[in-house]
Amino acid sequence: MQGRILGCILACCLVGWVQAAPDAAEVKGKIARKIWQNECAGTVRGLVSWNRGEAFPSLGIGHFIWFPAGVREKFEESFPPFVEFCRKRGARLPEWCYGPAPWKTREEFIRADVRGGLPDRMRQWLSSPAALQMQTDFIINRSLAALDRIRKQSRRPGEMAARYNAVASAPNGMYALIDYVNFKGEGTNPAEQYRGQGWGLRQVLEEMRPASPGQPAAV
Repeated sequence: MQGRILGCILACCLVGWVQAAPDAAEVKGKIARKIWQNECAGTVRGLVSWNRGEAFPSLGIGHFIWFPAGVREKFEESFPPFVEFCRKRGARLPEWCYGPAPWKTREEFIRADVRGGLPDRMRQWLSSPAALQMQTDFIINRSLAALDRIRKQSRRPGEMAARYNAVASAPNGMYALIDYVNFKGEGTNPAEQYRGQGWGLRQVLEEMRPASPGQPAAV
Protein backbone atom coordinates (compact mmCIF):
# COMPACT_ATOMS: atom_id res chain seq x y z
CA MET A 1 0.00 0.00 0.00
CA GLN A 2 2.81 2.42 0.87
CA GLY A 3 4.47 1.82 -2.50
CA ARG A 4 1.17 2.43 -4.30
CA ILE A 5 0.63 5.72 -2.47
CA LEU A 6 4.20 6.81 -3.23
CA GLY A 7 3.72 5.93 -6.88
CA CYS A 8 0.51 7.98 -7.09
CA ILE A 9 2.15 10.97 -5.39
CA LEU A 10 5.14 10.73 -7.74
CA ALA A 11 2.97 10.52 -10.84
CA CYS A 12 1.06 13.62 -9.77
CA CYS A 13 4.31 15.49 -9.10
CA LEU A 14 5.73 14.58 -12.50
CA VAL A 15 2.57 15.50 -14.36
CA GLY A 16 2.61 18.82 -12.51
CA TRP A 17 6.28 19.41 -13.28
CA VAL A 18 5.92 18.67 -16.99
CA GLN A 19 2.41 19.87 -17.77
CA ALA A 20 1.05 22.27 -15.17
CA ALA A 21 3.99 24.56 -14.46
CA PRO A 22 3.84 28.18 -15.68
CA ASP A 23 6.66 27.39 -18.13
CA ALA A 24 5.19 24.02 -19.18
CA ALA A 25 5.24 24.86 -22.89
CA GLU A 26 8.88 25.94 -22.67
CA VAL A 27 9.83 22.79 -20.73
CA LYS A 28 8.10 20.53 -23.23
CA GLY A 29 9.67 22.45 -26.10
CA LYS A 30 13.14 21.85 -24.68
CA ILE A 31 12.39 18.16 -24.21
CA ALA A 32 11.13 17.90 -27.80
CA ARG A 33 14.20 19.66 -29.24
CA LYS A 34 16.62 17.48 -27.28
CA ILE A 35 14.90 14.24 -28.30
CA TRP A 36 14.68 15.40 -31.92
CA GLN A 37 18.40 16.22 -31.86
CA ASN A 38 19.32 12.88 -30.27
CA GLU A 39 17.18 10.74 -32.55
CA CYS A 40 17.16 12.62 -35.87
CA ALA A 41 20.07 15.09 -35.60
CA GLY A 42 17.37 17.78 -35.44
CA THR A 43 16.59 17.42 -39.16
CA VAL A 44 13.22 17.19 -40.89
CA ARG A 45 14.54 14.46 -43.15
CA GLY A 46 15.36 12.34 -40.11
CA LEU A 47 11.68 12.27 -39.14
CA VAL A 48 11.09 9.39 -41.57
CA SER A 49 13.93 6.92 -42.04
CA TRP A 50 14.73 3.25 -42.50
CA ASN A 51 18.10 2.19 -41.12
CA ARG A 52 20.24 -0.49 -42.73
CA GLY A 53 19.80 -3.90 -41.14
CA GLU A 54 16.33 -3.11 -39.77
CA ALA A 55 13.05 -4.60 -40.98
CA PHE A 56 10.98 -1.49 -40.31
CA PRO A 57 10.96 2.29 -40.75
CA SER A 58 11.10 4.77 -37.86
CA LEU A 59 9.01 7.94 -37.68
CA GLY A 60 8.90 11.15 -35.69
CA ILE A 61 11.19 12.90 -33.24
CA GLY A 62 11.18 9.75 -31.12
CA HIS A 63 11.89 7.36 -34.02
CA PHE A 64 8.65 5.48 -33.41
CA ILE A 65 8.93 1.95 -34.83
CA TRP A 66 6.35 0.96 -37.47
CA PHE A 67 6.20 -2.64 -38.70
CA PRO A 68 5.28 -3.59 -42.28
CA ALA A 69 2.60 -6.25 -42.66
CA GLY A 70 3.85 -9.65 -41.52
CA VAL A 71 6.92 -8.35 -39.67
CA ARG A 72 7.41 -9.50 -36.07
CA GLU A 73 10.34 -8.23 -34.03
CA LYS A 74 11.47 -8.38 -30.42
CA PHE A 75 11.28 -4.59 -30.28
CA GLU A 76 8.06 -2.96 -29.15
CA GLU A 77 6.18 -1.20 -31.95
CA SER A 78 5.51 2.42 -31.01
CA PHE A 79 4.05 4.27 -34.01
CA PRO A 80 0.56 2.65 -33.86
CA PRO A 81 0.27 3.52 -30.12
CA PHE A 82 1.21 7.10 -31.03
CA VAL A 83 -1.57 7.14 -33.65
CA GLU A 84 -4.05 5.80 -31.09
CA PHE A 85 -2.90 8.43 -28.57
CA CYS A 86 -3.59 11.18 -31.14
CA ARG A 87 -6.93 9.67 -32.12
CA LYS A 88 -8.13 9.61 -28.51
CA ARG A 89 -7.26 13.29 -28.26
CA GLY A 90 -9.49 14.04 -31.21
CA ALA A 91 -6.66 14.87 -33.60
CA ARG A 92 -7.25 14.67 -37.34
CA LEU A 93 -4.62 12.37 -38.81
CA PRO A 94 -3.53 11.73 -42.40
CA GLU A 95 -4.82 8.55 -44.03
CA TRP A 96 -1.33 7.05 -44.20
CA CYS A 97 -1.14 6.83 -40.40
CA TYR A 98 -3.43 3.82 -40.19
CA GLY A 99 -2.55 0.17 -40.73
CA PRO A 100 0.94 -1.32 -41.20
CA ALA A 101 3.88 0.57 -42.68
CA PRO A 102 3.23 1.22 -46.40
CA TRP A 103 6.51 -0.37 -47.57
CA LYS A 104 7.51 -4.01 -47.16
CA THR A 105 11.26 -3.50 -47.54
CA ARG A 106 13.89 -0.81 -47.18
CA GLU A 107 14.41 -0.92 -50.95
CA GLU A 108 10.74 -0.05 -51.52
CA PHE A 109 11.06 2.82 -49.07
CA ILE A 110 14.16 4.20 -50.81
CA ARG A 111 12.40 4.12 -54.19
CA ALA A 112 9.46 6.03 -52.71
CA ASP A 113 11.68 8.55 -50.92
CA VAL A 114 11.66 11.26 -53.60
CA ARG A 115 10.52 14.86 -53.53
CA GLY A 116 6.75 14.90 -53.15
CA GLY A 117 6.65 11.16 -52.40
CA LEU A 118 4.92 9.64 -49.39
CA PRO A 119 7.97 9.83 -47.07
CA ASP A 120 8.29 13.52 -47.96
CA ARG A 121 4.61 14.17 -47.17
CA MET A 122 4.99 12.29 -43.89
CA ARG A 123 7.89 14.53 -42.89
CA GLN A 124 5.85 17.63 -43.65
CA TRP A 125 3.09 16.49 -41.30
CA LEU A 126 5.40 15.20 -38.56
CA SER A 127 7.29 18.53 -38.51
CA SER A 128 4.12 20.63 -38.16
CA PRO A 129 3.67 22.38 -34.77
CA ALA A 130 0.57 20.38 -33.89
CA ALA A 131 2.19 17.04 -34.71
CA LEU A 132 5.37 17.97 -32.83
CA GLN A 133 3.34 18.80 -29.73
CA MET A 134 1.47 15.49 -29.93
CA GLN A 135 4.73 13.57 -30.31
CA THR A 136 6.16 15.29 -27.24
CA ASP A 137 3.05 14.66 -25.16
CA PHE A 138 3.05 11.00 -26.23
CA ILE A 139 6.69 10.55 -25.23
CA ILE A 140 6.13 12.20 -21.85
CA ASN A 141 2.98 10.18 -21.12
CA ARG A 142 4.76 7.01 -22.17
CA SER A 143 7.45 7.63 -19.56
CA LEU A 144 4.92 8.33 -16.82
CA ALA A 145 2.94 5.17 -17.68
CA ALA A 146 6.17 3.15 -17.68
CA LEU A 147 6.70 3.75 -13.97
CA ASP A 148 3.36 2.19 -13.09
CA ARG A 149 4.10 -0.93 -15.18
CA ILE A 150 7.61 -1.21 -13.72
CA ARG A 151 6.23 -1.05 -10.20
CA LYS A 152 3.64 -3.75 -10.95
CA GLN A 153 6.35 -6.13 -12.19
CA SER A 154 8.84 -5.43 -9.41
CA ARG A 155 9.03 -7.15 -6.04
CA ARG A 156 10.09 -3.77 -4.64
CA PRO A 157 7.58 -1.29 -6.10
CA GLY A 158 8.19 1.37 -3.47
CA GLU A 159 11.92 1.23 -4.06
CA MET A 160 11.47 1.53 -7.83
CA ALA A 161 9.28 4.62 -7.36
CA ALA A 162 11.75 6.17 -4.91
CA ARG A 163 14.66 5.70 -7.33
CA TYR A 164 12.65 7.12 -10.22
CA ASN A 165 11.71 10.07 -8.01
CA ALA A 166 15.33 10.65 -7.00
CA VAL A 167 16.35 11.01 -10.65
CA ALA A 168 13.22 12.95 -11.65
CA SER A 169 13.76 15.59 -8.99
CA ALA A 170 16.55 17.09 -11.15
CA PRO A 171 15.41 18.81 -14.39
CA ASN A 172 18.04 17.04 -16.47
CA GLY A 173 17.10 13.80 -14.68
CA MET A 174 13.47 14.13 -15.72
CA TYR A 175 14.55 14.59 -19.32
CA ALA A 176 16.85 11.56 -19.04
CA LEU A 177 13.97 9.37 -17.82
CA ILE A 178 11.68 10.52 -20.61
CA ASP A 179 14.35 10.06 -23.28
CA TYR A 180 15.50 6.68 -21.97
CA VAL A 181 12.02 5.15 -22.10
CA ASN A 182 11.59 6.49 -25.62
CA PHE A 183 15.01 5.24 -26.80
CA LYS A 184 15.47 1.97 -24.87
CA GLY A 185 11.97 1.13 -23.64
CA GLU A 186 10.45 0.31 -20.26
CA GLY A 187 12.18 -3.00 -19.71
CA THR A 188 8.84 -4.68 -19.00
CA ASN A 189 8.63 -6.68 -22.26
CA PRO A 190 10.24 -10.13 -21.76
CA ALA A 191 11.01 -10.33 -25.50
CA GLU A 192 13.29 -7.28 -25.36
CA GLN A 193 16.35 -9.05 -24.01
CA TYR A 194 19.83 -10.03 -25.20
CA ARG A 195 21.35 -13.15 -23.64
CA GLY A 196 18.78 -13.00 -20.88
CA GLN A 197 19.47 -9.38 -20.01
CA GLY A 198 16.99 -6.55 -20.56
CA TRP A 199 18.07 -2.99 -21.34
CA GLY A 200 15.03 -0.89 -20.38
CA LEU A 201 14.34 1.56 -17.60
CA ARG A 202 13.28 -1.21 -15.23
CA GLN A 203 16.72 -2.81 -15.41
CA VAL A 204 18.40 0.59 -14.89
CA LEU A 205 16.36 1.28 -11.75
CA GLU A 206 17.01 -2.22 -10.40
CA GLU A 207 20.78 -1.77 -10.82
CA MET A 208 20.84 1.83 -9.61
CA ARG A 209 23.00 2.52 -6.57
CA PRO A 210 21.50 4.51 -3.67
CA ALA A 211 21.81 8.26 -4.22
CA SER A 212 20.37 11.45 -2.79
CA PRO A 213 17.44 12.92 -4.76
CA GLY A 214 18.37 15.54 -7.34
CA GLN A 215 21.61 15.94 -9.24
CA PRO A 216 23.52 13.14 -7.43
CA ALA A 217 20.94 10.61 -8.65
CA ALA A 218 20.86 12.04 -12.17
CA VAL A 219 24.61 11.71 -12.75
